[in-house]
Amino acid sequence: MSVDSKALPADLAKEIEVYKNQFWVPTETLNKIIEYFISELDRGNADGTDPTGIPMNAAWVLDYPDGSETGDYLAIDLGGTNLRVVLVHLLGNHKFTTEQSKYHIPTKMRTTQHREELFGFIAECLEDFLKQQHPEGIPTGKLFPLGFTFSYPASQNSITEGVLQRWTKGFDIPNVEGHDVVPLLMEQVEKKGLPIKIDALINDTSGTLVASRYTDELTEMGCIFGTGVNGAYYDRIKNIPKLQGKLEADIAPDSPMLINCEYGSFDNAHKVLPRTKFDIQIDNESPRPGQQAFEKMTSGYYLGELIRLIMLETYEKGLIFKSYTKSCEQIKNLQTPYFLDTSFLSIIEADDTADLSVTSNEFSSKLFIDTTFEERLFARKLSQFIGTRAARLSICGISAVCKKMDHKVAHIAADGSVFLKYPYFPERAAQGLSDVFGWEGIDMKDHPIQIKHAEDGSGVGAAIIAALSHARKEKGLSLGVKL
Repeated sequence: MSVDSKALPADLAKEIEVYKNQFWVPTETLNKIIEYFISELDRGNADGTDPTGIPMNAAWVLDYPDGSETGDYLAIDLGGTNLRVVLVHLLGNHKFTTEQSKYHIPTKMRTTQHREELFGFIAECLEDFLKQQHPEGIPTGKLFPLGFTFSYPASQNSITEGVLQRWTKGFDIPNVEGHDVVPLLMEQVEKKGLPIKIDALINDTSGTLVASRYTDELTEMGCIFGTGVNGAYYDRIKNIPKLQGKLEADIAPDSPMLINCEYGSFDNAHKVLPRTKFDIQIDNESPRPGQQAFEKMTSGYYLGELIRLIMLETYEKGLIFKSYTKSCEQIKNLQTPYFLDTSFLSIIEADDTADLSVTSNEFSSKLFIDTTFEERLFARKLSQFIGTRAARLSICGISAVCKKMDHKVAHIAADGSVFLKYPYFPERAAQGLSDVFGWEGIDMKDHPIQIKHAEDGSGVGAAIIAALSHARKEKGLSLGVKL
């Protein structure tokens, strides 16, 4: 008998059934969400300034990569928890090599009151990396072209600028929103005298798409399932009304334009997403209430908070952790917002021991709570409900883009810690796609639309996009809106 088939006590069994119903998203609901999602993609392409909608930011990547791109490029990826610095060698013939280092972003830097601290930190990491690559001294006669992966909603009038619309992923640094982040970084780079020039500013999702398209021509979309969530795809200029009349003549109506959707903000108006009271609480208590509705229900930054809130409610009902009083340290930890991260759920879901001993160790090491088998089984089932909902909701953006662009066969390049590390996420997402497209009976590996693991999208993608932009510039072609 499997662990999951074992029965819970009557009170917990009744409780878990309530949460099961709250977190399950049936196919009918998915289809309604997808239909509304398509209309929101179109609305964002027409305007994109409504805070209740999806920005649909033009990324100013106006060409598909063909695998022939060559050159050496620096790339940086500013993510939710880490900064990566990469040296990419584009070799042509769909091949590349990389060298990289990862730097942890100090937690306090996410909410520092001085923007110079963040951009100074990035410049320090660039300097450290270049010194690693050139122990004899950073070359003075060479200019390093840089692709900057800035994984936050930004407005762009060209490939070399990006005005931050709003912080996400727990960042909240003043005097950055409404500013172009390229000169903010270049100011700190120049202070250090580093021979670096930014040739392209992109989003990690755009990089994921381009890097995967470089090696796989069936790739039609890039997605991030991690600390945040997002999608990017190539649309056509004629489908983007907000750009009409703003482009040079060499950009034809049928020309491709890479769109960085920033659809973590999908349904900020709360029209279709099936929010629970826990989702509403997370939103109300977040730094930006009313923003990033889709992200708050699907991304890795919030899944740990969901299970914490549910377990706290269950404890307060007197159903679990009965030997711990409200004043003891263990329960104070359970009462602390964001005390648990998504790895807590991942470890519990991956625990295949008969007595859930790995889960026991996780409770002991994270919350310092000694658990009964029934409490561990209860937490495991909660993790399954939360993880399954995140995966099923996540495919709504993919389905909407594929239906909108009429992609019958496509590969979706995916990156991010949730896709890579959360147990069963790819399988649950594939099942969600099968449900909405009617692929019952077709093996997952034979699905017409498949989610594939993307290779180093944000680093390699930034380099490829910088190379594409350089090629356009050499041909005298437009890189942005009319000046």
